[in-house]
Amino acid sequence: MKLWREYLELTKPRVVALLVFTALIGALLAVPGLPPWRHLLLGLAGIWLAAASAAALNHLIDQRIDRMMARTAHRPLATGTLRPLQVLLFALALGVVSMLILALGVNALSAWLTLASLIGYAGVYTAFLKRATPQNIVIGGIAGAAPPALGWVAVTGTLAPHALLLVLIIFLWTPPHFWALAIFRRADYARAGIPMLPVTHGVVVTRWHLLAYTVLLVLATLLPYLTGMSGLFYLGGALILDIGFLYYAVRMLRPPDELFAMRTFAYSIIYLAALFGFLLADHWLLPMHAAAPQLLQYVPIR
Repeated sequence: MKLWREYLELTKPRVVALLVFTALIGALLAVPGLPPWRHLLLGLAGIWLAAASAAALNHLIDQRIDRMMARTAHRPLATGTLRPLQVLLFALALGVVSMLILALGVNALSAWLTLASLIGYAGVYTAFLKRATPQNIVIGGIAGAAPPALGWVAVTGTLAPHALLLVLIIFLWTPPHFWALAIFRRADYARAGIPMLPVTHGVVVTRWHLLAYTVLLVLATLLPYLTGMSGLFYLGGALILDIGFLYYAVRMLRPPDELFAMRTFAYSIIYLAALFGFLLADHWLLPMHAAAPQLLQYVPIR
C-alpha cells in the first residue's frame, strides 16, 4: 500500500483532478445535450493518464531541485523511495496507454493534441523553460491550459473557436495562480536555482505582474458571454468571481502578511473550478448555444 501511494504521488492527483475537471467541462460544453458516453469516458481516461504521465516525468526531471525545496522534499524520488528507472517506466507506460485509448477508442486528433500537451509540459516547460526564463510559467502555461480543448475534441473530433476560448481563460489564469505560490516559496526557488519571477525581479515586480494578468483574465472571462457561448447566469457568476480575484490581486500589492500569497493561491483554485462550474450550469440551465454566431459555433479547425 505504501508503494502504491508513492506511485499515486507521482501523478500529482490533486493537480490532475483539476485538469480533468476542466476537460470534462470542455466536453460537456461542446454539444447541446449529453455527449456520446463512450467518447466522453475514454477521452477523460486518456487525458487523465496523459496528465499523470507528464506529472511523473516532471518528478523525474525535477528530482534534483525537489530535494532542495521544502514543498517538494517529500516526493518519492527526493526521498529515495522510488528509483529513476521505476519512475521513467511508470511514466512511459501511462503515456503509451493514454495514446492507445485516445487513438483507438476516441479519435486521432485528440490523441495528437494530448501528446503535444504532454510533450509541452514535460519536455518544453519542465526540462527547458522552467530553468531558462522568469517567464517560464507564462510561455509554458499553454500546455496546462489545453485540457478543455482536449475534452472538446474528444467528443466532437474538431477544435472549435469556443474551445480555444476556454484555453485562453486558463492560460491567463495560470500566471497569477503560480506567481502567488512563487512569492510565498521564493526562498525555495532561489535555493534550487529556478529563475521564478520573484527571484529574478523581486516580489514587488511580481505583484504588479500578478495584477496585470488578473485584469487580462477578467476581460477574457467576459468573452463567453460576449460571443454568445454563455448567458447572463454565467456572466453574473463570473463577475462575482472576478471581483474576488481582483480584490486578492490588488491586496497583494500591500499584503497584510506573508501568508496572504497562499490565500490568493487557494482562491485561484476555487475561482477556476467555480468559473467552469458556472459555464456548465449556464449551458444546461440557460442554454444560449443556439444564439451563438455560426462562425464561432460550427466552424471547426481540423
